[in-house]
Amino acid sequence: MNTGYLANGLFSLGDRLVNDIIAKEVRQALPGVELYVPQENAAINDKEAYADSAQIAAADMTALMNSDFLIAVLDGVEIDSGVAAEIGAFATLQRPIFGLLTDTRQQGRDNVKKIAALKADATENQFIYRNLFVVGLIKQHGIIATSIEELIAALSKKDSP
Repeated sequence: MNTGYLANGLFSLGDRLVNDIIAKEVRQALPGVELYVPQENAAINDKEAYADSAQIAAADMTALMNSDFLIAVLDGVEIDSGVAAEIGAFATLQRPIFGLLTDTRQQGRDNVKKIAALKADATENQFIYRNLFVVGLIKQHGIIATSIEELIAALSKKDSP
């Protein structure tokens, strides 16, 4: 059975809802896949209870080590620090990484006015930046999808003969 790990922030309502949506879509499209979603692990993420940093690291590292692939959500002001750490750790395993970046600022990359504005004044940057080391780790081991549908298609290809 294939196992996967969903890496994203999990402390805001928005992150938890996005995680729920992604997990539901992946589980529905790939019913044989066992997907670890850290927010679903109450032993370490019930914020009414207590788990120290070593317990959290051990639980998540065990799940990462036992996963065949990683889904990493790259949305937000920056890549979530935990997600970046999970990408770095997982990249050492030489297993597939599927980034998901849905930020709408990816659109219009060929808009000459946006490019001209950026060239004339760097503060007029209407595009996004992601840490190139982290992006490079993902690209060395997989792809960056721009939608959940594209993510599901890439995951489906991974499992096809």
